[in-house]
Amino acid sequence: MCGIVGMVGSSGVSYDLYDALTVLQHRGQDAAGIVTCAGGKLNQRKSNGLVRDVFRQGHMDLLKGNMGIGHVRYPTAGSSSSAEAQPMYVNSPFGICLAHNGNLTNEDELNQDLFRTDRRHINTSSDSEVLLNVFAHELDLVAGSQLQPSQIFEAVARVHERAEGAYAVVVLIVGYGIVGFRDPNGIRPICYGKRETETGTEYMIASESVALSVLGFELISDINPGEAVYIQSNGTVHSLQCSATSAYHPCIFEQVYLARPDSIIDGISVYKARLRMGEMLAEKILRLYPDNDIDVVIPIPDTSCTAALPMAFRLNVKYREGLVKNRYIGRTFIMPEQKERIKSVKRKLSPIELEFKGKNVLLVDDSIVRGTTSKQIVQMARDAGANRVYLASAAPAVRFPNVYGIDMPAANEFVADGQSEEEIAAYIGVDWLVYQDLEDLKLCAEGINSRIEEFDCSVFDGEYVTKGVDMSYLKRLERKRSDSVKSSNSGLDQEAIDLHNQS
Repeated sequence: MCGIVGMVGSSGVSYDLYDALTVLQHRGQDAAGIVTCAGGKLNQRKSNGLVRDVFRQGHMDLLKGNMGIGHVRYPTAGSSSSAEAQPMYVNSPFGICLAHNGNLTNEDELNQDLFRTDRRHINTSSDSEVLLNVFAHELDLVAGSQLQPSQIFEAVARVHERAEGAYAVVVLIVGYGIVGFRDPNGIRPICYGKRETETGTEYMIASESVALSVLGFELISDINPGEAVYIQSNGTVHSLQCSATSAYHPCIFEQVYLARPDSIIDGISVYKARLRMGEMLAEKILRLYPDNDIDVVIPIPDTSCTAALPMAFRLNVKYREGLVKNRYIGRTFIMPEQKERIKSVKRKLSPIELEFKGKNVLLVDDSIVRGTTSKQIVQMARDAGANRVYLASAAPAVRFPNVYGIDMPAANEFVADGQSEEEIAAYIGVDWLVYQDLEDLKLCAEGINSRIEEFDCSVFDGEYVTKGVDMSYLKRLERKRSDSVKSSNSGLDQEAIDLHNQS
């Protein structure tokens, strides 16, 4: 769940890229980076931290050029070391920079092929560097001395033949332009748009449409599964379907939690989908508890607020924002380690006691993953004087690992793993717990985009839309990316950062 952006402008693009990354900051808080190109020269700034902390005025002054790409990182594969901040660069052919959102499921095999057959060295544990080198190798095989659009599309087609998993990508090719492409299942989002200025037409590619709209760009389209869009440095746009086979399987967790509510993803309004989630969940509560004694509906901010409002209306009870969020604390879900998520909950949320004292409270959350955050918030509600505390999740129970770019690699870290709803409720400490039904969740977005064949709901149903995801793969993933592994590696990452800062 990273954020990517690319732009070809009629003048300097660095400030627009910076603004777009701040809009996409919710997609990654670990690191940020921008690369621009001016007259055949690349200018780069990337480091660990939030966008506002990575880029100072001196950095922005050096990021010259009328085209560039940017990235905000949320580590899923690899480590949180600043060495793995993106965009990543390889000098041959032409000079290529890449920013990637998603996760390759055949990274190990590709890494071996790159070393043994393609004679390329991978210097980090990031699958994004693997994807960069696969694209660079394939482009090198098909390109002439002057790069043609058809050669770029052929290289993307070859990437689709080799890479498996989820990937939404922006690529900058020095002296030529930027390319955006998406895996043949369309799992992770990517779109593009244009903006008319006094000096000409400008184009932007981004993870979410909100990055375009905030900067005054008109959304042209989502990039389709298996499609590539090539925007030349002179503003000429080319697009082509590059995968022989494709399907439309976008990740439904984008609608639940990942995306901003003011985005349109694959033709679906995230805001409207979340409103429907609240309506559907209210209907389920009325079926299960027709004589409920709920006094007030309180969302756990921010993602669940949209769903909680129609819930309160349908249940005919008061809606109150009884939990105040500290806007200077990041999203706890995307923090790289569980101990950091736990520490941040009380720093992030504070209860308004008068909304809890003596009341039967229905807390609404977008989803429940590890359960520790929910447990702390429920205790917070009781400490504030709530009489009874209920909890409703706008998503079904998360029971299966995510392999497509969300940091949920180990099922045994989920509160729902091997547990009934009653057992989960007892652990969290609520009087009763209600999850959204999966079929209802699908209905919340179904029909808005008739081209979508099926959503990727693998975290809920364990059905993975790409090949090669079996039990042995999931075990390898758990060994590589679990919270315990991250914790043991954090010291090594810090040592690497310290050495980097001393050099």
